[in-house]
Amino acid sequence: MGSRGQKRTETADELPADKRACSSLEFRPSSSNCSSIRTHLNSPNSTPDADMETSSSTSASSRSDGEHEKEDESAYGSCDSDDAEQQPRHHILRDYQRRRSSSDHGKLNTILSNLNEGNGGSGQLAALTELCEVLSFCNEDSLSSLMADSLSPVLVKLAKNESNANIMLLAIRGMTYLCDVYPRSSGFLVRHDAVPALCERLLAIEYVDVAEQCLQALEKISRDQPVACLQAGAIMAALNFIDFFSISVQRVALATVVNICKKLPLEGPVPFVEVVPKLCDLLQHEDQQLVESVATCLIKISERMCQSSELMEELCKHELINQVTLVMKSNSRTTISQPIYNGLIGLLVKLSSGSFVAFRSLYELNISNILKDVLSTYDLSHGISPPDLVDGNCNQVHEVLKLLNELLPASTRDQANQVVLDKESFLADHHDLLQRFGMDLFPVLVQVVNSGANIYVCYGCLSVISKLVVLSKPDMLGELLKTANIPSFLAGVFTRKDHHLLMLALQIAEIILKKLSDVFLSSFIKEGVFYVIDALLMPEKCSQLMLPVFGGIQPSFDSSQKSSAREFQRCLCYAFDMVPSSSVSSCKIDKDTVCNLAKHIKTNYFAPELVESDKGMTDVLQNLRTLSAALSSLINMPVDDGTTVQHEEKFYSILHQIMLKLNGREPVSTFEFIESGIVKSLMHYLSDGMHMRGNVEFTGSYDHLVVLGKRFEVFTKLFFSYSDILVEDLPLSILIQKLQSGLSTLENFPVIPSHGFKQRNSFATVPNGRCVMYPCFRVRFVRAEGENCLSDCAEDVLAVDPFSPLDAIEGYLWPKVFTERTEYGELDAEELEQREVLPNLLPSNANSTQAKSSGFIDSMSIDLPEMQEDEANFSQIASEQVHFRELNSGETMSLDETNMGSAGKEQEFPTESTKNMRTPCSASGDNDIKDSSARLLLYLEGHQLDRTLMLYQVILQQLLNSEKEFMTWAKLWSRVYTITYKRALESNQDDPQEHTYQERKFSVSDQKIASIQNMGYFASMFACKLTSDLDKSSPIYDILFLLKLLEGINKYSFHLMSCERVRAFAEGRNDNLDNLKVMVRSVSQNEFVSSRLTGKLEQQMQDAFTLSTGGMPLWCNDLVSSCPFLFSFEARCKYFRLAAFGPRRGQLNAISRSNSGTSSDRQTTSGGLPRKKFLVSRDQILDSATRMMDLLARHKGLLEVEYNEEVGTGLGPTLEFYTLVSHEFQKFGLGMWRGDHCSFITSTTLPTESVILRNSSGLFPRPCSPKSDANNGIQFSQVLKKFVLLGQIVAKAIQDGRVLDVSFSKAFYKLILGQDLSLYDIQSFDPELGRTLLEFQAIIVNQKRLQESICVENAALKQDLCFRNTRIEDLYLDFTLPGYPDYVLSSECNLKMVNSANLEEYVELVVDATIHSGIARQVEAFKSGFNQIFSISHLHIFAEEELERLLCGECDIWAFNELLEHIKFDHGYTASSPPIVNLLEIIQEFEYSQRRAFLQFVTGAPRLPPGGLASLIPKLTIVRKHSSNCADTELPSVMTCANYLKLPPYSSKEKMKEKLLYAISEGQGSFHLS
Repeated sequence: MGSRGQKRTETADELPADKRACSSLEFRPSSSNCSSIRTHLNSPNSTPDADMETSSSTSASSRSDGEHEKEDESAYGSCDSDDAEQQPRHHILRDYQRRRSSSDHGKLNTILSNLNEGNGGSGQLAALTELCEVLSFCNEDSLSSLMADSLSPVLVKLAKNESNANIMLLAIRGMTYLCDVYPRSSGFLVRHDAVPALCERLLAIEYVDVAEQCLQALEKISRDQPVACLQAGAIMAALNFIDFFSISVQRVALATVVNICKKLPLEGPVPFVEVVPKLCDLLQHEDQQLVESVATCLIKISERMCQSSELMEELCKHELINQVTLVMKSNSRTTISQPIYNGLIGLLVKLSSGSFVAFRSLYELNISNILKDVLSTYDLSHGISPPDLVDGNCNQVHEVLKLLNELLPASTRDQANQVVLDKESFLADHHDLLQRFGMDLFPVLVQVVNSGANIYVCYGCLSVISKLVVLSKPDMLGELLKTANIPSFLAGVFTRKDHHLLMLALQIAEIILKKLSDVFLSSFIKEGVFYVIDALLMPEKCSQLMLPVFGGIQPSFDSSQKSSAREFQRCLCYAFDMVPSSSVSSCKIDKDTVCNLAKHIKTNYFAPELVESDKGMTDVLQNLRTLSAALSSLINMPVDDGTTVQHEEKFYSILHQIMLKLNGREPVSTFEFIESGIVKSLMHYLSDGMHMRGNVEFTGSYDHLVVLGKRFEVFTKLFFSYSDILVEDLPLSILIQKLQSGLSTLENFPVIPSHGFKQRNSFATVPNGRCVMYPCFRVRFVRAEGENCLSDCAEDVLAVDPFSPLDAIEGYLWPKVFTERTEYGELDAEELEQREVLPNLLPSNANSTQAKSSGFIDSMSIDLPEMQEDEANFSQIASEQVHFRELNSGETMSLDETNMGSAGKEQEFPTESTKNMRTPCSASGDNDIKDSSARLLLYLEGHQLDRTLMLYQVILQQLLNSEKEFMTWAKLWSRVYTITYKRALESNQDDPQEHTYQERKFSVSDQKIASIQNMGYFASMFACKLTSDLDKSSPIYDILFLLKLLEGINKYSFHLMSCERVRAFAEGRNDNLDNLKVMVRSVSQNEFVSSRLTGKLEQQMQDAFTLSTGGMPLWCNDLVSSCPFLFSFEARCKYFRLAAFGPRRGQLNAISRSNSGTSSDRQTTSGGLPRKKFLVSRDQILDSATRMMDLLARHKGLLEVEYNEEVGTGLGPTLEFYTLVSHEFQKFGLGMWRGDHCSFITSTTLPTESVILRNSSGLFPRPCSPKSDANNGIQFSQVLKKFVLLGQIVAKAIQDGRVLDVSFSKAFYKLILGQDLSLYDIQSFDPELGRTLLEFQAIIVNQKRLQESICVENAALKQDLCFRNTRIEDLYLDFTLPGYPDYVLSSECNLKMVNSANLEEYVELVVDATIHSGIARQVEAFKSGFNQIFSISHLHIFAEEELERLLCGECDIWAFNELLEHIKFDHGYTASSPPIVNLLEIIQEFEYSQRRAFLQFVTGAPRLPPGGLASLIPKLTIVRKHSSNCADTELPSVMTCANYLKLPPYSSKEKMKEKLLYAISEGQGSFHLS
C-alpha cells in the first residue's frame, strides 16, 4: 500500500495544471508496458496502480487523436480499421516467432555446453547471464522437454554453489524463467531436488536478493508441483522470514503457500499445522492482497482438517478464531473481496461444527453482533442487496445461516455425539450468552423473512428461530419475543406454500404456546394463527380471504439432477446441515406430519368453544365486520338527486367510524383488518363495483363519473381536512400503513433465480430459425380433438425459442396447419410454401414483433420511431439496425440482442411499409386472446394461453401456480411440453352485462362538475389490468387496487378538494369566492412504496439470466406498469433503463458517465458502448444541436462534445453542452413558452443576446391558434421544429444519463407523461388565470343550480351573474385568450364580448386554448422528436416530480457531514486538513447561484445527478495543488471529466474564497489547458 501511495503522489504531481477539463492528450497509454519483460518479477500477482480511472485509458483514443470525424456519421473511435490490420500482423508475427525459436534453440545448446564445461566462475557467470537473457525473451516453442530436462540438474547444482552468490542468484533466476517459459520444466526441477535446495537458501538467509529470487522460483514451481513443495517444507521456508521482505515479495511468498494449500492431500500427515500461528499473525496485515492470500490458506487448511475433531481443536489453539473474528469486525467486507469474506464465514462454520473450543470461543467473542450486521445487508427495503445474495449456493447469507444453525445445537439424543452434548451443556450453563445471542439476531431474522427472501433463506431463518425458541427458558423467551411481533410474523409464514416452512412455523407456535400459553394465546387468536391452524385441518370452513389451503407434501428433488448449485438441488431438510450431499436421503417430513402437529396444537392449546362458535372472533374483528357490512349495503342503495346528501353523510359517518377503529387505542392486527372485509367493501364502494369488471369505458355518460366524483370528494374531505395533526397521523396515512402491512403478509410474488443456468448455443427452429445463447424448450404441437379445419403438424418435437411471444409461434404454425380458406377454397402449394419461407426471409420484422411483447428490449437492435415516416426513411432506419447488429454481435444472437422481458408494450408505428411487410409471424399482440387477428388458440395442459406473453413466462407461470414454491431448473428445460392448437373463432361482441350499470339521474350542475373534474384519470384506473397472474377475487387484488386508487386520490387531492369547494359554492353552503382557495397536505409518495416488492424486483433484476433474456415473472412488468408507486424511485430507474435501452446499456449507465472522461473517449469494446464525438460552436449552440440530432439522433451510443478551438473533451464539456442548450431553449424570442410575448420570428432574426425566461411556476408551451399557420409572416413551423429538437435533446439526455438545467412546469411534465390536463392544472403554471377561471366556473355551476331550483313561472327572479359584486358585462372581456390578444377564441358574431349568457362558453374556450388545442401541435412535436430516440411510453412509470428529478437531477442543500461522506480527499489532503475544512465551510456559505456555479466549474453541470452528491460518478475528489510560487498567488483548477478539483493550500479562508470565486467566474465558457 505504501508503494501505491507513493506512486499516486508522483502521478498527482504530473497532473496538468489545466483550467477546466482534461484533454485526450493527457491520457495516452504508457508504451513501456511491455518493456523489461521478466527482468523484475517481484510481484507477479500485483497490478499496475493508477492515480485514478482517468489514467487507465486504452490506446484507441490516443490513436484517433486528430483523426476523429467531427460532423459526420462515422463512429468515433471505430475499430474497423484495426480489425482489418490484424490479419497481416498475425502472419508477420508468426514468421518472426518461428525464426526466433530456431535461433533461441541454438543459443540454448551453446549455453548448456558452456555450463557443463565448468570454465571457472567467470565463464559460468557469463553463461548464466546469457541464459537469463535468452529465457526472458523466448517462448515455449523455443524449448523442448529434452532441453528443459538437461538444463534442470545444471541449474540446481549451480544454485547450491555457496561460494559465489552471483552464480546462485543467476541460477535460481534461470529456474524462475525456465518455469515461466516452459511450465512443464517444474517437474524436471523437482526430480533433481530443486525444491529442497531453494528451501535451504530460505531457512538460512545470507543474501536478501538470493532469498527473494528463491521465493520467485518456488512460486513458479508450486503452481504445478504443490505436493512436492509441501513435502519439502516449502510452506515454512516461505513464511520463516517473511516479515523482513518488502510487500511485493511478501505477496509472492504467500502466493506460494496459496498454491500449495489449494492442493493439500486428503490423507497422510499434516505438516502444515505448524504454520497456522504464522498465518494467524499475518491476518492483521495492512495489505489487502496479503490478507486475502492468508485467508485463502486458512480456508483450505480448515477444509482439509474438518473431518477430524482433534485436528480442529488443534487449529483453535493457535488463536485462529480470535484472528478471524477481528478481520470480520474491522468492516472488511468493504476491503477484502466478497468470496474471501464468505470463505471466512465458512471456516467458522467448519470449526464450530467439529470443535467445542471454537463453539465456545465464538459465543464469548460475541459473534452474534458481527453476524447481525451481515444479515442486515439482506434488508432489501433499504435498496439493492449485494449480487452475491441473489446467487443461491455461495451467498453470504446462506453461509451465515449455516453458522447460526451450528451455533444452536438441537439434535436427538440417540444421534448426538460428544461435541453436540458439550455444546448443549454449555448453553444450558450460560443463559446470558444465549440471551445476548438471541436478542442480537431474533429481530434481524424476522426482518429478513419479512423482506421477501427466497425460500431457502426463509427456511434457514425459521430454523434458527425455532432452535432459539427451543433452547430459551420461559422468562428469557418472553424477553426475546418482545423484539418482534411473533404472532403476526407466523401468520405471514403460514401463507407460504412449502410444507417445510409450514412445519417450522407450527413447531415455533407449539413451543411458544407450551412455554408461554397464557401470554400469547390471545395474540395468536388476534393475529389469525388459530384460524390458519384450523384451515390446515378443515380448509372448507375458512373464509379464503387470508388463510392458505395446504396442498399436501411436495415431492423431493430428483437425485439424478446435476447442477453447480448442489446445495439447492436437494430437500430443504438438509439445506443447512453439514452432511455430504451423497448421504442425503429423502425428505424428513412425511405426508401426515403437518396435519398431525396442527391437530395437536388445536386440541391441546385452543379451547373447544373457540372452534364451535364465534367466540374466537375478537371484538375488534366483529366491529369492523359490522362496519364493512354497513358500507356494502350503501353500494346497492338507490341514489337520486334527492337522496344524494343523505347518502354522502352516511358514507362519511361509516368512514369516520372505520378510521376511529383503525387509529383507536386497541390496535388492529393485519389479520383483523383483512378478515373483516373492510378492504373489499371500501374498494367496492369507491369503485362503484367497477374494479371487478374488465375493460370499463365511459362513453359520453356522466352518471358513473358523478358517482365516483362525489364519493372521492367525501373520501378526500375526511382524509385531508385535518390541519392540526402531523402528516404521518393523517387518516389516509394510517390506512396506507394497514394496506402495506396486509400486502407484505399476503403477497407471494415469486423471485425466479437461475442457479443452474449455463450459457450455451442452441438453434431455435420455432418461430424463425436462429441461433440463441440459451437453452430452448422442447415442444410437441398437437391438433386439438374435434378440430377438423386444421391439419396435423408434421414435426415431432421442435426446439422453440423460450423468449418468443406466442403470437410469433402462432405465425410459425399457421402456414403449416392451415389447409383452406372460407371464401376462396384451399391454398395452392406455391402460396403455402411462400408462407412457410416468409418468416425466415424477414427475421428483422419477426424480431420487431417479438419486441412488442417484450419488456426489456436492446435498443441496439430495435429502434422504430413512433412518428410518421415515409418508406424511404423506414428503409434507412432498417439498414442502420442491420449495421448495428452486425457491428456488435455478428451472426449469432448475443444475450443482449435477445428480446427482453414480457408485456413491454413497445409500440411500432404502422407505416405503409410495415403494413406491407406483415407476415404470419407478426400477428398483432392485442391483449384480447379472441381478437380478430388471432387465427389459432393455443393450450397448455388445458389452459388457454395469452398470445401476448412469451412461452417462457407461460410455462413458468403454470409451474408457479402449482402448490410448489420452488422448482428444479434442469427439469424446466428437459421436459417435453405438449401444446394443442385449434382454429380461433370469430371474436364475439362484448358481453352487454359487463357495461350495464344502475341508471341514476343527476342534475346538470353535477354533470358540469364531473366534466371539469378530470375524472378520466380515475376512470382509466378501472380499465387497467393489475397483473395477469392474479385472481380478481384474491384479497391481494383488492389491496393493490385500493392502494392504486388511494395513490390517485392523494395525487389529485387538490383537484378533488377544489371541486368540493365549487360544489359547496353551487349548493349555497359557501357564498364567498375566497373560500375556493385550497391548501392540501398530501401524504408523501414514499408511504406508497412497498419495501418488500421493491426488494423482490431488485433481486429479480440482478439475476444474470433474467437480465440477459428478459424472462422476468409476469408480476414484475405488470405491477411496474400498473402500480409503479409500489416501487422505489431507484428501482424504477433501473427497470426503466433495462426496459428502454436493454440490459447492456442499463448496466453500464453509471459506468458510462465515468468512462466518458476517465478513459479518454475510448472506443467500443466487447462490453462497452459505441461513442460519437461531435464538434460544436459556442456561438451557435442550437444550430449545432440541430445538426447533431439530424445526424446522430438514432445513434445508440454515447454522444460526446468537443468545442471548436478548444482542447477539452469528455464528460465535462458534454455536460456543459447540455446545460448551454437548456439555457438556449429558455431565452426570449423563441415563441415557445408562456410569458414570451414576442411575435414568432425566424431563426435569422433571433437576437444573439437574449435574456433567459424566468417563471417561478415553470415553463409551459405558449398557446397558438390552430389557424395560425394561415397567418402571413408568422413562422410557427420554426416553433414546431424547436419543440422537435427539444424532444430529441431531452430524450438523448435521459438516454446518456446527462443532466439538463431547465425548469418545466408540473403541467408540462404531465403532458410528457401522456396525462390529460384539466382546469385545475392551469393554476400550476398560471396561478392568476387558473384562480379566475375556477371562480368563473363556480359562478356558472351556482347559476345552473339556481335555474334548476326556480320554477318556470318564477323565471323572472333569475339574476345576472356577478363576479365579486361586478356584473360580467362590466368586466369588458372579449373572446380573445387572456394575455394573447392575437389569439381569437371564436369568430362567431354573437361571441364578441363576454356576458352572462356566454360566460360558460368563454371559460370552456379559454381552457381549451390554454391546455388543449392551443398547445396540441407543440406537444406532439415534442413527442415526435422524443420518440426518435426511444419510446416516450417508457416514462409512464414515473410521476411528474420524479421525471423532473430524472431529467434535471438534484438541487439539494449539502450538509457538512454529507460533504465529508461523499467527497474524496487525496494527494496531500485529508478530511481534517485546514484547507479542506475551510473549503467545506465556504461551500456551505455559498448562495444558491454560487453553489450552481461551483458545480458547473467542477463537473460541467450546475446540478447534481439523481441521488445527489452520493451519485456523482466519478466521486468528487479534492487534491493538493503544488506550485513553486506562493500558494496564495495560484488559482484552483479542475478536470471536469474526473470531477477533480486541485486546490492550493491557501493561507486563509478569506483568500481561498476570493480565489475560488474568481476561478469559478472567469473559468466559465471554455475548456483550455493553462
